[in-house]
Amino acid sequence: MPIYEFYCKDCNTIYKFFSRVVNTEKIPVCPKCGNPYLQRKVSAFAILSGKKGEDAADEDMPPIDEAKMEKAMAMLEKEAEKIDEEDPRQAAKLMRKLSDATGLKMGAGMEEALSRLERGEDPDKIEEEMGDLLEEEEPFILPGKTGTTGKKAKPTVDETLYDM
Repeated sequence: MPIYEFYCKDCNTIYKFFSRVVNTEKIPVCPKCGNPYLQRKVSAFAILSGKKGEDAADEDMPPIDEAKMEKAMAMLEKEAEKIDEEDPRQAAKLMRKLSDATGLKMGAGMEEALSRLERGEDPDKIEEEMGDLLEEEEPFILPGKTGTTGKKAKPTVDETLYDM
């Protein structure tokens, strides 16, 4: 018995719906605002299991080279064990390596924050001064995206399981 996820643009929320049968055609209405035009989302299971199909084409996510990403994450994990948490330059260097290894470019706010870390500035001071900007901006610019802050905030996830 599957659980389907749908996104409501009006509420900026992802909802989970339980179905007693496999049904890839039915689209429920938003449980909060009644919007009948929810967008089906790919569940974490489908992403991790490598399922592909029409539903996998999420407009906000470009195709990701999984082998490249796994290699980058393994490198990051190994190097993270060695960094001195008191040295902001090392943290910045690690982020640069992650960006280089994955091919993802950083947004303007993240670039500025990393430049300041590379100069040895206090991370708490950077967070205090740039926190709002960093929260509003996507940290990495995905291919084909501009990285502007005019974008909607990340959707919330309603953990309630609704009947479909």
